[in-house]
Amino acid sequence: MNLNEANEDNLKYIIDDLSKKLQVLNPTIMDPDNFSLKDYNEIKQLYDMVKSKDQISVPEIHAIIDELKKLRK
Repeated sequence: MNLNEANEDNLKYIIDDLSKKLQVLNPTIMDPDNFSLKDYNEIKQLYDMVKSKDQISVPEIHAIIDELKKLRK
């Protein structure tokens, strides 16, 4: 899977994986249908940052989720 390509399958994969890594308890805020391909690059940057970290602090999780909320449709 080449996540550098902006398509619906990749977007769904990234959002689902972010949801798991950020341990989101409310799955409705991380529904892939609520995100647009036009924001793919921004979402991918957040995903790459999360993937690069071994551990994510609680404040970082909240900040990432806040950024994702801004990108929702």
